[in-house]
Amino acid sequence: MPLLRQYLQQQADHGRTHILLDGHARETLNGLGKRPIGSAVSSGRTDEQSETSQAAAPVQRASPSKPALPAAMAVSGSSREEKLARLAQQAEDYQPARALGTLRGTMVFAVGNPNAEIMFVGEAPGIEEERQREPFVGPAGQLLTKIITAMGLKRPDVYISNICKFRPAIENQGSGNRKPTPEEMRTCLPFVLAEIDIIQPKIIIALGATAAEGLGIEGSVSRNRGHYHSVKDISVVVTYHPSYLLRQEQEGRGIEAKRQSWEDMLMAMEKAGLPISEKQRGFFKGR
Repeated sequence: MPLLRQYLQQQADHGRTHILLDGHARETLNGLGKRPIGSAVSSGRTDEQSETSQAAAPVQRASPSKPALPAAMAVSGSSREEKLARLAQQAEDYQPARALGTLRGTMVFAVGNPNAEIMFVGEAPGIEEERQREPFVGPAGQLLTKIITAMGLKRPDVYISNICKFRPAIENQGSGNRKPTPEEMRTCLPFVLAEIDIIQPKIIIALGATAAEGLGIEGSVSRNRGHYHSVKDISVVVTYHPSYLLRQEQEGRGIEAKRQSWEDMLMAMEKAGLPISEKQRGFFKGR
């Protein structure tokens, strides 16, 4: 039986969900004193999980390490620029997002180089992003621009997007913001996945736990930072959102958070194949 379970688990790992057994195998299994088995056996790890009186019992798959991502939005075009432009048009009038009734009306798509090697993904637009219809233009965006400059790049060199393409609505909103719900993120995520497919960056930088969650990477930033993840076979670095860095600075704890964030940027630069100077490596030494 241990060998049989091992074989069934191997079949499950290869995506085979039903394994038919011949008469001899069924007689052998039935003779082991377990419950009678029809024409197939479950590959669960205990004998008690086998199904009775069925022609074929499903093989139990191992639990996935992260939630399955939805399909990317289909888009046509002869160039990356054209594909992204058409994708933005689709997002503008995307009825599933508007039908939720929990997102504001102004769509904020993305900005940057369609041939970028580095793609930043944030959470959702805020009030300034909504006004200018461009992600990361408020105080957090200004800090992100400084980080990009410290990496030896300019803002037009990279591509910047958000998991949620609309600002999440709250009552008497004003300048207030809230985290997008899982449903709001799932609704907009096909656009982000299509952007990834079109751009094919060397590295994706998820800014904050919400962006990481939207990409299927669960857990806190402190848990997920410091090593590479993967989305659509592209490496992902998880780091702190610039707004978090600003809050930490206001509370007098900014240096450590910025140091950790910069370490994540160095990881991303290495994956993208960007040159890293000794000055860049030593930005926070001695602080």
